Amino acid sequence: MSINFESKLPKTTTTIFTVMSALAHEHQAVNLSQGFPDYPADPVLKDLVCRAIQQDYNQYAPMAGVPALLNQISKKIEHSYGWTPDPLQKLP
Repeated sequence: MSINFESKLPKTTTTIFTVMSALAHEHQAVNLSQGFPDYPADPVLKDLVCRAIQQDYNQYAPMAGVPALLNQISKKIEHSYGWTPDPLQKLP
């Protein structure tokens, strides 16, 4: 299936991902700038992503994080390691 639509992004010849991938290759380094999974995405995850996009949740999270997610991460760390980080603590 092919769908054509006009991009709202500026015309560009490269991205930060292209630059970082080229640098990693040039220096024979592990590329940590983006993920390259070698397995298919879970169908449940695909469905959740589609639903989120349909509900217009399609932007990057704020740099400070999303409070609900930060709280869940704090709970996971507490459960796994017995230490409870403050999810609202600002880093120096």
